[in-house]
Amino acid sequence: MLVAIMSQDLLIKMVSAGDENGVGKGHVYYTRYNNKNKKDPGAKYETTKYNPVAKKHTVYKQKK
Repeated sequence: MLVAIMSQDLLIKMVSAGDENGVGKGHVYYTRYNNKNKKDPGAKYETTKYNPVAKKHTVYKQKK
């Protein structure tokens, strides 16, 4: 059996800010992102993803 071992170096935790009513706040995604390629390494990664709790797209910010 072949098991693929994935590196945890680029793994970041994305936490939802929730919608305008605060629904879905705290929902978590884990993804890979290379902070070393950014122009400002001190800035946190921010993106919009689907939040299944709020049932709409919400803003996710880098936590870790």
